[in-house]
Amino acid sequence: MRLVFAGTPEVALPSLNTLLDSDHEVVAVVTRPDAPSGRGRSLRLSPVAARALELGIEVLRPARPSEPEFVARLTELAPDCCPVVAYGALVPQRVLDIPRHGWVNLHFSLLPAWRGAAPVQHAILAGDTTTGATTFRLVAELDAGPVFATVTDRIGPTDTAGDLLTRLSCSGAELLARTMDGIAAGTLTAVEQPAKGITVAPKINVEDARIDWEQPAEVIDRLVRGCSPAPGAWSTFRGDRFKISSVRPPTAEASKDAAALAPGELLVAKRSVQVGTGSRPLELNQVQAQGKKPMNAADWARGITFTAADRLGAP
Repeated sequence: MRLVFAGTPEVALPSLNTLLDSDHEVVAVVTRPDAPSGRGRSLRLSPVAARALELGIEVLRPARPSEPEFVARLTELAPDCCPVVAYGALVPQRVLDIPRHGWVNLHFSLLPAWRGAAPVQHAILAGDTTTGATTFRLVAELDAGPVFATVTDRIGPTDTAGDLLTRLSCSGAELLARTMDGIAAGTLTAVEQPAKGITVAPKINVEDARIDWEQPAEVIDRLVRGCSPAPGAWSTFRGDRFKISSVRPPTAEASKDAAALAPGELLVAKRSVQVGTGSRPLELNQVQAQGKKPMNAADWARGITFTAADRLGAP
């Protein structure tokens, strides 16, 4: 089939590369416009645009998919199908109708669970033990189109959103290629999503990633993992923002010493830093103080003179 691939971030690259290696022909890519990046805020190509230009593939970067120039060019390209991975813009119905097989999205959840922008993060936050990826036909309603195929993956007890998304981007790429094969052969039929089991996964912003130390340890652990690498879970220390990249249960011996810690209270030892929660203590692993680079929590603590009043989360 003639394909126009739509995607923007790095997570879309495995799918683009897999389709480029397939029997299908990728005649162009659609991606978001160049965006400011880095300290200088200079404009930078999206990862998908950079990869396509490297290979000499036409790149379309409309500010909105409804722009007449984009609609006209997509019509001229006459794709059979438009596979989509994390494109980042809503596609109007008249544009969805251009390819004869529609637009087929790869979504990183088992639909109808976790419709929205942050399905992997919300699956971890909710304590799910299984997730996956789904290919489905785009429709006007968010992530509600009929499903072609799925692949599943187990969420491990230490998986971060970054870990899980990396795995799903690879297994999902194979799923998307198989979906294109099935559509081309006429052997794959999309099935409507069930009405029950719908959950939503809106984008997680910085304030959502703030740690409440009154919460149970397992809830805090899931928040830290679900917000890694972005936006990054955080608290405050002496009034400044304090990022926490990873936590872990302390050893049995260390737990005895920290058993009476109040939420946010710190217990600093030579090789560990523990913090109280609403249930049991957690050991801080990787942290980043304001204006500092990420570091091991014990190394951070060696540069601090602590007082009895010091608490994580205190104003």
